[in-house]
Amino acid sequence: MPAVTYQTLLGGPFLTGYLLYLGAESGMIGFVLAVTTFFNIIQILTAYLVQRLQYRKKAMIISTALNRILWGTTGLIPFVFDREWWIPVFLVLYSAAFIAGTVSGMLWTSVISDMVPAKVRGRYFGIRNTMLNALGAVVLFAGGLILDWYPGGKGFLILFAIAWVAMAANLPLFFLYPDPPFERSKETRFWPMVRKPLSDQPFIKSTLFLGGWLFLQTLVVPLYSYAMLDVLEISYSVVSMMTVSQTAVMMIGFYVWGNLNARFSNRTLLFWTLPLIAASSMAWGLLSVLPVIPVLLVSHMLLGAGVGGFNQLAFNFMIGDTPKGDRPMFIAMYSAITGVAAFLGPLIGGQVFKLLLDAPEWMQHYGFQLLVGVLMLLTAWLLGRRVLLGGKQAAL
Repeated sequence: MPAVTYQTLLGGPFLTGYLLYLGAESGMIGFVLAVTTFFNIIQILTAYLVQRLQYRKKAMIISTALNRILWGTTGLIPFVFDREWWIPVFLVLYSAAFIAGTVSGMLWTSVISDMVPAKVRGRYFGIRNTMLNALGAVVLFAGGLILDWYPGGKGFLILFAIAWVAMAANLPLFFLYPDPPFERSKETRFWPMVRKPLSDQPFIKSTLFLGGWLFLQTLVVPLYSYAMLDVLEISYSVVSMMTVSQTAVMMIGFYVWGNLNARFSNRTLLFWTLPLIAASSMAWGLLSVLPVIPVLLVSHMLLGAGVGGFNQLAFNFMIGDTPKGDRPMFIAMYSAITGVAAFLGPLIGGQVFKLLLDAPEWMQHYGFQLLVGVLMLLTAWLLGRRVLLGGKQAAL
């Protein structure tokens, strides 16, 4: 719960708003939103080194502490550095924070997959994510109000102050985690260990497809907040309400997808999340005929239903459809491939938004989102069915 509190206040629309306050433009915002996923490549080396650990818990706590401390320190930038250094220093601290976060994330995924029995995994994570996203919705709403009441630096200082308290409360809780026995891979050499997930055809085909999908998705979805705040010039409170509506639908979706996962395979359900995400992006085209607020509400509700299911099912795919002893390397390979794709998406998307500054107004407001949504729908229908629903892996 404290982790969700600080992640909500320092991420999402608030991260975009903070970057705008520091003086970033769309290309830089796209880079910041993308760079964290690029660091997932480090997980491959981490998965190899973790085989030499006697206890995963200690390494997880150290890397988690570094992530929290470095990320929280970004809130001090306006008070310590001259304005011309704000963005460069933020990039250094934020990048270092998420290098540590990449290591802790892989270790946490490995530990939690051993903690939660496979037969209840789908339902457990459905209930868990529903509860945490309920909290996230409340924090989002409160954070939006704070920034509207106290615009500029004062508002962000309040958000960071709350986040610092949440981080301090979060870290001691990791000491309460159990440290379940670690089943190591039978392979001890680096390259043979890397080749195992690469030679697993159903796994690697699905992973490559999901990487391509995430590239298309992240061209526009991470920049929704930028489009609302800077292009459509909507207030923080309204943007927060959009994200709250997305989170509310996501909460319901977590429970529904979790229960469905007890009956249907991860790959089958993953496929059916794709049209919902595509429809979210395509819905921006309704701005041509309908008022802004209803259109954005529909878009974010569709996104909540789709992305919530996608993230949960992709997580279950990583930890449930992979061999236990080699799971860290499978997780790392999935994270590396999809991470590179999700790095390129916002990076290119941010540059496209920058180029659209001289384009017709309709193209700035919804044209790019509509085009990418159509491409996502075609990709899901033409490739997704073959990869995720084809052959024995599509068995229900």
